Amino acid sequence: QVQLVESGGGLVQAGGSLRLSCSASGLTFSSVSMAWFRQAPGKERDFVAGISWSGSSLYADSVKGRFTISRDNAEKKVYLQMNSLKPEDTAVYYCSATLGTFRRTSSSWDYWGQGTQVTVSS
Repeated sequence: QVQLVESGGGLVQAGGSLRLSCSASGLTFSSVSMAWFRQAPGKERDFVAGISWSGSSLYADSVKGRFTISRDNAEKKVYLQMNSLKPEDTAVYYCSATLGTFRRTSSSWDYWGQGTQVTVSS
């Protein structure tokens, strides 16, 4: 029913940029908050950035100033522009959505995409 599909991942060198996209279907996109999480091998799935239904955004300290989250309600898409990438940014990036309150914890989010791999070489 509800599908979130990420794209745009790939291999980049340190200092480079990528833009991730997430296409949503099966939900009233304008009424949900959206977020990006990431998970590196052996680590927890951590919050990266989120944007509420009203357009307010929130970032993890580790990406603040480098990443920008945005949404296009007409296209039902959310984006993550990643600049000045570092090897520590290497992870599988997941798109998520929630009908409830906006929170950083992954358990607060209702729907998830399949993930897209981002690898940053040194």
